[in-house]
Amino acid sequence: MCIGAFLWELAHNPDVVTFQYGMIPAVLFGYADLPPRLAVIPPWATIFTSMFLHGGWFHLGGNMLFLWIFGNNVEDLLGRFRYLLIYFCCGAAAALIQAGVDPTSQVPMVGASGAIAGVLGAYLIVYPRANVHCFVWIIIFFWIVTVPAWVLLGVWFAMQLLSGLSSGARDPGVAFWAHVGGFVSGVVLMLLL
Repeated sequence: MCIGAFLWELAHNPDVVTFQYGMIPAVLFGYADLPPRLAVIPPWATIFTSMFLHGGWFHLGGNMLFLWIFGNNVEDLLGRFRYLLIYFCCGAAAALIQAGVDPTSQVPMVGASGAIAGVLGAYLIVYPRANVHCFVWIIIFFWIVTVPAWVLLGVWFAMQLLSGLSSGARDPGVAFWAHVGGFVSGVVLMLLL
C-alpha cells in the first residue's frame, strides 16, 4: 500500500499532497489552519493517511527494507488482523508523540517509520535472539556481520533516542520521537497481546 500511495503521490503534485494528507501538528492541535484547497480531510485523519506518504524514493525504500526484514515474522506470528492492529496503533501513537513534542510545528509529517518502529519493538519482544545480518560501512570498508536482534534493535533505538534528545523537537528532517514512540508502543502492545 505504501508503494501504491507513493506512486499516486508522485502522479499528483507531491508538495500539495504532503500538505493535504501529511500530519501537521499545528493543524492537528488547532494552532494553525490550512487553506481550504488543502484542507481536504479532517486533521485527525492525517494521523493515518500520513503513514502512506513518503518524502522520496530513499525514504520509501528504507522503510520498506525494515518492514520486509522484520515485518513478515511478526505478521506470521500474530496473523494479519493483530499485525495490522499493532501497525496502525503504533503508527498513530508515533505520530501523536512526535506532534506532542512540538505541537506548533507546521512541518508535515509523512512516512511509515513510526508504524514500522512499532513492528521493530514487537520483533524485539518475540525474537530477541534471532540472528540478523547487517551491513557495516565505514568510509570505504564494509562488512556484513550477524548479531542478535536485541543488539541491532537496541542500538537502533538508542540512536533514535539520542538523536531526538540532541536535536530537540525542531528537526524537520527526521521524526526521531515518532521512531521512539512507535518502538515503545510496539514493545508495550506486544507484551499485552
